[in-house]
Amino acid sequence: MPKTVIELEDIAKQYRLGVVGTGTLSHDLNRWWARFRGKEDPTKKISASNELSKVDTKFVWALKDINLEVSEGTVLGIVGKNGAGKSTMLKLLSRVTGPTTGEIRVRGRIASLLEVGTGFHPELTGRENIFLNGAILGMTRKEIDRKFDEIVEFSGVKKYIGTPVKRYSSGMYVRLAFAVAAHLESEILIVDEVLAVGDAEFQKRAIGKMKDVSTSGRTVLFVSHNLTAVEQLCNKAVLMQNGTITMDGQVGDILEAYRKSSLEIGEVKPYGTNQVEFISYSINDLNGNEIKEIKLGDSFKVLANIKFNEDVESTDLSLDVRNDSNEFISHVTNMDDQFFIAENKRGEQKTIEITLKNFSLAPGIYYISLWLGNMYGTFNYLENCLRLSVKQGEAFIQRNYPFDKRSRAVLQSSWEQKSD
Repeated sequence: MPKTVIELEDIAKQYRLGVVGTGTLSHDLNRWWARFRGKEDPTKKISASNELSKVDTKFVWALKDINLEVSEGTVLGIVGKNGAGKSTMLKLLSRVTGPTTGEIRVRGRIASLLEVGTGFHPELTGRENIFLNGAILGMTRKEIDRKFDEIVEFSGVKKYIGTPVKRYSSGMYVRLAFAVAAHLESEILIVDEVLAVGDAEFQKRAIGKMKDVSTSGRTVLFVSHNLTAVEQLCNKAVLMQNGTITMDGQVGDILEAYRKSSLEIGEVKPYGTNQVEFISYSINDLNGNEIKEIKLGDSFKVLANIKFNEDVESTDLSLDVRNDSNEFISHVTNMDDQFFIAENKRGEQKTIEITLKNFSLAPGIYYISLWLGNMYGTFNYLENCLRLSVKQGEAFIQRNYPFDKRSRAVLQSSWEQKSD
């Protein structure tokens, strides 16, 4: 049975909001004396408004009631919206900061990559920073020497390895930082969303390296908004909301719960000049009945009722489709079919019907965004305003077992056997 390498017991982290201190006793005393006399803060920055009379000393809990065990060899994905507490939890594990309450037990050395250039000194060269990082992780010079060439090769910055890292681009910075964290022999690797800085090729290599790390028995904690990467890489996951862990378990279950929570349609906020605006919109079957679900291969209509608040010679209308990871999938516009919405007078309303034929995107949940505008700007834009569930059906595929979720679309086919 795998041993537990990370334990978080009743962890909470509290931060104080507002002005905490200036950094020196003399400045704090000057600030207090100015407040006492009702004078302006002498330590404030130029052009900054004086908020001395409005100092807010409230506290906020970034994390609360966190209990988690991670076994050796686990690749744990940590997902949640911005502000859910993901990065704070990783900082506690990396000992960047300490918990307000609770106890953290870690068995093994941790290599952390929490943000671009974590642990790098800008004045030192890439070569010197590799040895510095290794020493911080508790590696001997011999261990670092043995991995040095592999680190440099993976990072792709060999040409600049003797250059101070302050001259590196953010992409070069993160490639070298990741290469150091992944190749040095720590038992636990912690990676925050920094891989988003790298290009597509590097991200692919980085995910491949993390897979190699995990198969070697090391433990990986991976925070990312790229749900596809989490699905490919991780064998366990946790969902965080408002500073707490609301769910943990199998990756598929966690990602499904996160997608539902993050993309449920609530109040849709329009964006644009509103010279033309959407009044109502719906998904209908071909008989005009409003629907929220279709079968793979069905045709359906999107109805958009639009109102002209000004005289507008012409407007275009487009429809974007995104999947449940909020990834852009497809797009149609009236100009695809040379359909013109022209000669529009103020106060006029029109209903536009867009028929999507033989819908062939793989079974799943999709979101439709609507846009009105022209080459000069946006009149009205409603993001993810319609939700559509696509079931397997029999129009394109006859088998009764579930369709492969890796596919984005379904191809129609016919089969024939001929005798020689």
